[in-house]
Amino acid sequence: MRNRRLGVTALAALVVIALVGPASPAVASAKTNTQAAHGEQIEYHRISTYQDWQAGTSHGVLNVPALGVTMGVPQGTTNFTDPHTGITQAWKYSTWTSPMHSIGFGATEAVASWNADVPAGTWIQVELHGTYSNGEQTPWFIMGRWAKGDGDIIRSSVDDQGDPRSTIYTDTFSIDDPSTGVLLTSYQLRLTLYKKPGQLLGPRVSEMGAMASNVPDRFTVPASKGHIAWGKELAVPEFAQNIHTGQYPQYDGGGEAWCSPTSTAMVLDYYGLGPTKAENAWVDPTYADPDVDTAARGTYDAQYPGTGNWPFNTAYAAAHGADAIVTRLHSLDDVEHFIAAGIPVVISISFLSSELDGANYSTSGHLMVIVGFTSTGDVIVNDPASNTDAGVRNVYKRSQLETDWLRTERITASGSVGSGSGGVAYLIKPWWKPWPSVPGDQTW
Repeated sequence: MRNRRLGVTALAALVVIALVGPASPAVASAKTNTQAAHGEQIEYHRISTYQDWQAGTSHGVLNVPALGVTMGVPQGTTNFTDPHTGITQAWKYSTWTSPMHSIGFGATEAVASWNADVPAGTWIQVELHGTYSNGEQTPWFIMGRWAKGDGDIIRSSVDDQGDPRSTIYTDTFSIDDPSTGVLLTSYQLRLTLYKKPGQLLGPRVSEMGAMASNVPDRFTVPASKGHIAWGKELAVPEFAQNIHTGQYPQYDGGGEAWCSPTSTAMVLDYYGLGPTKAENAWVDPTYADPDVDTAARGTYDAQYPGTGNWPFNTAYAAAHGADAIVTRLHSLDDVEHFIAAGIPVVISISFLSSELDGANYSTSGHLMVIVGFTSTGDVIVNDPASNTDAGVRNVYKRSQLETDWLRTERITASGSVGSGSGGVAYLIKPWWKPWPSVPGDQTW
């Protein structure tokens, strides 16, 4: 389950490498929404090329062509006390800060995500600092402390962050009261790389970015036209979350809580990028689908607490060789372009059982994988909310699923107003596979 309002590889040697210089006037690459299908505005701003990284301000970071950034001569040493273990340890660190990026509209939400190779003995922190439309500045907000493993620090988001106009909800920057008209108009990201003193290898970040959006309050959306990938279905493996119920309580205990890592694991295994036998060796050999257990452990956010942190799931996918981001899409037409390109799409959705025929359950926040479309345009999904792997594949009505996914408001079982994801999706692909082009719509 994921209710987004619950929370208040190695470089052994480097040759011909230069330290990143100070900020240049170049602007980091961005793909900006030019289509607002239902009044929404969405932008995903990507930092991934040598020129993108060169445009930032660096202290002790190496910019490696085609590989991203890693630690050079560290900026300094700092003591960090892990709030989840109480252990204080010294860490060498380096920082990189992006130029201020103009969104192009007033955003109400922003979610950062990153692709990083974080070997043992290292970790990273991603922060966001922004400017409001009235010229006021936000503090630096911590958007995540990330490590691939859990032997050095405990991976986590940070609670109790906010200012008079905004709050960080686990992984999401959110304007508290958009009706004031004071919205987020620009932001910059700061990356801090950490490694143990005396360790040669530091973390490497190949991509970092953020999705900024302004999605209007809506209970319904018009149906999309489709006919782009009708009759196409991808052979994505089927994993059921419920067969893991009660497993590993320290990682939220499986079952209903593991929809997000189960969905991420299905997509990784589709590409042949799932964890190795060595990575799964810790899992009880009597458990089915150990890739799901490893994904749950690898996405667990100790502060949340749970496995539904959106960028932690895409970062886990990236740690296994994928390009992966968190963004919003406009419609199922967008998804059809991805299916046509051979890329399944993980979506965040909420609904009552009466709002999605055949689901037979209600949820305030859930992740599932769109794997294709029927010949009449209905949606084929791998829905992990099943008691068996054989029951994961489902077909849901196009109009129902599209509304349940894209809306921002819904009526709950008690009759109160709840929230929807507004089209949130994980986009995950192998590094060598190009992203599809959708005319008039680039939100990834």
